[in-house]
Amino acid sequence: MSATPNGDFAGTAPQSTRASILIPFGIVTLIWGSTWIVIRDQISVVPPSWSVTYRFLVAAIAMGIWALVRRDSFRFDARGLAFAAALGVLQFSLNFNFVYRAEGFITSGLVAVTFAMLLVPNAILARVFLGQKMGRQLVLGSAVAMAGIALLFLHEARSDPLGPTASLVGIGWTLAAILSASTANVMQASATAKRYPMASTLTIAMLVGAALDAGAAWWLAGPPVFEARWGYVAGILYLGLFASALAFPLYFQVLRVIGPAKAAYSSVIVPVIAMLLSTMFEGYRWSTLAAGGAALTGLGLVIALSARRPNR
Repeated sequence: MSATPNGDFAGTAPQSTRASILIPFGIVTLIWGSTWIVIRDQISVVPPSWSVTYRFLVAAIAMGIWALVRRDSFRFDARGLAFAAALGVLQFSLNFNFVYRAEGFITSGLVAVTFAMLLVPNAILARVFLGQKMGRQLVLGSAVAMAGIALLFLHEARSDPLGPTASLVGIGWTLAAILSASTANVMQASATAKRYPMASTLTIAMLVGAALDAGAAWWLAGPPVFEARWGYVAGILYLGLFASALAFPLYFQVLRVIGPAKAAYSSVIVPVIAMLLSTMFEGYRWSTLAAGGAALTGLGLVIALSARRPNR
């Protein structure tokens, strides 16, 4: 089985248990599970929007080089340019600006756990715009997971010295990021996305996102700020090259094959990785309430994952 220039698989679409899906799926999950702790370090000195700008500028350059190596065309019609620009706004500007701001209020682990709810809007939007029906187990699992998120929020609200306000703001930013990312996910599963080479589409989208990020950063925080610290620079390179230029093409390729809802199942594992790292490096303290909330969230998402055809 071979891949087409647009990133689709020729012939019969593989099942989600095949190696051609599981390998890139696993790579993306491992990378994105570690990004939350790196993002936390990115907002200590540099304003969030400038860190997002640097990340996607690096990613766009790397993605553009890869597109040239593949000899993907950059000749887009008006529809293609509009699609790439919209993807840049939603995925590489709004989504990440919201995430970086969320980490200023709550721990990276809690942001990751909340982001696991990406499964819900992905499934709903896929039903509305792509005609993919939601199974009963997906609905049940999502409801259980949301109950777990509520317990995690309650734990954060009780333990935060600033009270529930900071936790509520942080989760609010995360939910806004989820809606932006989910819309971009469903766009990538549409027929329009498959008309254009993925590498060049993502290059344009990342450039648009970086430009908007820079404009927002200058407006909100003033002229560019950069931290000449090896940890910050290494974080920018890791997030730009691995978590963006490598992970997004792999994720979107998987998403086009198995659909937005199933692709969001990576969120079952990502919070586990993120919260373990948060425990190790941020001093996150597990209480009975937090552990119960995390377990309930994982249980809900596993219920959805166990459905034979949760997104028919």
